Amino acid sequence: MRRGLYVPVPLESFTSDLPLEDSWVIADRLFAPCYIGGWSAAAHWGLTEQLFRPVLVVTTRRPRARRVEARGAVFNLRTVNGQSMFGLKPIWRGKVKVNVSDPTRTVVDLLDAPTMGGGIRSVLDMLKSYFSSVHRDRKILIEYADRLGNKAVFKRLGFLAAMYFPNEKGLISDCRKRLSAGNAKLDPKLPADRLVTAWRLRVPAGFAEDPKA
Repeated sequence: MRRGLYVPVPLESFTSDLPLEDSWVIADRLFAPCYIGGWSAAAHWGLTEQLFRPVLVVTTRRPRARRVEARGAVFNLRTVNGQSMFGLKPIWRGKVKVNVSDPTRTVVDLLDAPTMGGGIRSVLDMLKSYFSSVHRDRKILIEYADRLGNKAVFKRLGFLAAMYFPNEKGLISDCRKRLSAGNAKLDPKLPADRLVTAWRLRVPAGFAEDPKA
């Protein structure tokens, strides 16, 4: 796989170019310290039924490429600092432990960088799944977002909660208290046609008018 990292090949095989048995295990060996996050973690926790071929890996390393292919597996990489390595849960993959973001940390990551969920519309579907699941935890959601330190998370979360989860009054209030100056975009990768002043958020076409919750 790389210098000092090998995968076994059956003796009877006519080629060494075989697909990986578990790409999560290989990701942990290639990019540690790291965790499986974004859409890959969302699928693991049942927050989405979408199939994403690349494994999304969050790492403290700074690889040369953000997309790595290895023996049929594809890894999309996102670099963070060491202080962002929290909210993780070790899971067993055979005899190997691999870190994956827990459900709440997964949601915070998706709101921090919607590209980790395939864009804001996919993130919204995952957020709806989270709020209707046993994983839902408003207190930890705010705690993780505070710890991550990106105020745009509160703008996106508050806006979406006011629109789609209006009964989450406490969550909406917590987000309002944490709004920073300046405007963010609901999805940095999409054109933002309208400014929602209540949340200091620029949103693309297709979203409802300024929520008053």
